[in-house]
Amino acid sequence: MTVACVFRKCRSRNEAALIVYYTAGFPTLDASLETISMLAEAGADMVEVGIPFSDPVADGQTIQHASHTALKQGVTLANILKSLASIRLDVPVVLMSYLNPLLAYGMDGLMHDARDSGVSGFIVPDLPVEEGGLWEKKTRQAGLDLIYLAAPTSSITRLTRIAARSSGFIYCVAVKGVTGVRQKRSADAKQLVRKIKTLTDTPAAVGFGVSTPEQVRHAAGFADGVIVGSRIIQSIQQHEDTRALVRSMKKACRRPKGVSS
Repeated sequence: MTVACVFRKCRSRNEAALIVYYTAGFPTLDASLETISMLAEAGADMVEVGIPFSDPVADGQTIQHASHTALKQGVTLANILKSLASIRLDVPVVLMSYLNPLLAYGMDGLMHDARDSGVSGFIVPDLPVEEGGLWEKKTRQAGLDLIYLAAPTSSITRLTRIAARSSGFIYCVAVKGVTGVRQKRSADAKQLVRKIKTLTDTPAAVGFGVSTPEQVRHAAGFADGVIVGSRIIQSIQQHEDTRALVRSMKKACRRPKGVSS
């Protein structure tokens, strides 16, 4: 199933897509693969697999810790791709990686191996749209999506470029800051999604700081998708019932009759 198919399916059911992030290699590579499979079984419509990196500038303490743990064990993009090929989920897998590991791997080899591993696309937080032309070409040729991030601070000129060139969906950053669990919700995300929707029909998904079913329900009221990450990693760290947490968040994605994004 493609990323676009997920959003069409969710739209037909009048619900937001639930996109769940998890860092590959945390606490071990094998354990993370089990968790990633469980997330899909529990109700995630898409799984965002984080590639560990030494300088995750967009990520808060929880994901930084998970990434550091994976790196200490020697987890690499190459063995992540090989491992993903062995599990083959029924939902799309999108890789979230900073640019350096992708460049080190090699663009052409990466496209081939990602596609063969069942990956549907890439989110690259430190790839600005102004420098993404070659990546857009290569992903398009490989039948993969390249998903750009849009921030509350982005100018309308930049949002227009992102809206025109992001494929699959647009990752709308909910807050001015890094990833992490937050108790308060911001009005920035709703305003950002409204701007995006005046520019494109490409789905808009909200991430950064979404950590409770109530926050998911709020975001589902105006966005096409909701992204949850740090809270899921915390639940694994704290030995909670992560499956039940994901189910509650998917339930919160369902909009009441008469309400649409």
